[in-house]
Amino acid sequence: MPDLARTVLASGLEAVLREDPFTPGTFQLVVDGTPQSHVHPDRPEELFFEYVNRMGHVIDQLPDGPLTALHLGAGALTLPRYVEATRPGSRQQVLELEPALVALVREHLPWSRNASIRVRYGDARETLGKLPSALRGTVDLAIVDIFGGARIPAHVTSAEFYEAVAGFLTPTGVLLVNVADGNALSFARGQAATLGYVFADTALLAESAVLKGRRYGNFVLVASKADLPLEWMPRLLAGGPHPASVVRGADLRNWVAGAPIVTDQSSTPSPPPARSVFQVRPGRGDRDRT
Repeated sequence: MPDLARTVLASGLEAVLREDPFTPGTFQLVVDGTPQSHVHPDRPEELFFEYVNRMGHVIDQLPDGPLTALHLGAGALTLPRYVEATRPGSRQQVLELEPALVALVREHLPWSRNASIRVRYGDARETLGKLPSALRGTVDLAIVDIFGGARIPAHVTSAEFYEAVAGFLTPTGVLLVNVADGNALSFARGQAATLGYVFADTALLAESAVLKGRRYGNFVLVASKADLPLEWMPRLLAGGPHPASVVRGADLRNWVAGAPIVTDQSSTPSPPPARSVFQVRPGRGDRDRT
């Protein structure tokens, strides 16, 4: 099946929009051979990737009504579309490094004209410091999902970075972070330790095999300056995908296993996955990436 559209980003990586042949009406955004987003433009309330489903379940637990949301990393705007579909009237800011990526998505997979979604361009950490001061302390939901190809850049993994994000949250606001890791899980453990240092309460959502380091995959870290409501946890587990684990409190501290807090001086990018992890079949015109 031919690709819908493609572009070369300022980073030199290639971004491709590709129809999902197994789910009619849905599309994937693939950057440098790595699937970044999956969207159903006509039904944005439907989420596909497992970790995005878990993020959606957390969003569903937030108090009813419109949200003020801050998204660091755009992709194909899967979660901004979800928030608009499930929380009409939400005010959303999206920070994205690559204007060409958003232009590609806006042209070929446009989101609702009624959505109050503002996109600001630039490095997420740098642009965070340029947001209006009136936004500080007003954000109900912040989502950090930043990848350069298949890796998370080092400068958006430190305590200093998360402290900057925390400054925009309300006292009960929630932060969601997508982390990818495998094998020894030292990167994911370090991120959990760092969020536990910055925030009053944290929890970890993951597929059980990923949690045990049996395969590379995604972790969703949930953090807040207030205690996360205990009643969320059974519902998050029940919501799937299965098999799943929600780890918090003493169990999370044991899982972190004394991993050091990440600072600007010690931060490193996330480990690269093996190219076989994603197994994205090249589309027409693609070079062989296997």
